[in-house]
Amino acid sequence: MDVGVVLEAIAYYVGLALILVGGVLDLIASIGMNRFRNFYLRLHAATIGAIGGGFYPLIGLGLIALTFDWLGNVKYYISGIAFTTAFFLVLTAPVGSHALAQGAHKSRIVMPEPIIADKLLEDEEREVGKQ
Repeated sequence: MDVGVVLEAIAYYVGLALILVGGVLDLIASIGMNRFRNFYLRLHAATIGAIGGGFYPLIGLGLIALTFDWLGNVKYYISGIAFTTAFFLVLTAPVGSHALAQGAHKSRIVMPEPIIADKLLEDEEREVGKQ
């Protein structure tokens, strides 16, 4: 058996598995968005949905695109775009959710429950004490 055919079959089935895992993670994230009780927990579920539900299917799509010979050279463009998009998604989704959480905490409209340690409040009190 040709090694190239075996590698293409492995890439195809791994790609399908990654797309399935992404769908399951999206389903879990949507359940979390409905069931979690506050903003911060829901933000966590949304981030899981964005990263897990977006990253894994994009990698799977890139792997599957590499296995289709009838696409010609276009398969390299499709997989390259999918891999690049997945890379930027992994970089930007956590930064965006962190910015949302920090903005919500600084606005004091939405406070986490229960508050165990509030470093932002401690820093602000320390700044007021210095003045």
